[in-house]
Amino acid sequence: MHHLLPVLQRAFAALGMAPERDASRVATSPMALEGAPDLAIDGTERRRQRPTDAAQHQEQYSGKKKTQTDKNILLVNEHTDKVVYLGPTVAGKKHDKKAADEGQIAYPTNATLDKDTGFQGYEPAGVLTQQPKQNRKARR
Repeated sequence: MHHLLPVLQRAFAALGMAPERDASRVATSPMALEGAPDLAIDGTERRRQRPTDAAQHQEQYSGKKKTQTDKNILLVNEHTDKVVYLGPTVAGKKHDKKAADEGQIAYPTNATLDKDTGFQGYEPAGVLTQQPKQNRKARR
């Protein structure tokens, strides 16, 4: 895998399909502006091997998943379903909103951003955010 990953990354970059890794360049990314700047943000967790060191074990432990995880923030263009931005890998213990705040993502002007409850309170400047409301009938 480690031998082929650089080849795959270069192929994606040559095709213009590689997600942006620098948060400051998202605003000018062609994939973000394709269609209209309608974006969705979410955090994704993936399992990792349990560390033997107790301090690392606590840092990686995600209380939500009851396992050790790594987390990335993803920004997706809703028109093309392409991943526009892939944030840095952080410990699974870190909250989605905090990871997004630390990433300091630069959004295109007049962008709309769909988010889930993990990003409640995340309101970047110049962006119209939308968070789904729970249906009262569904709660019963």
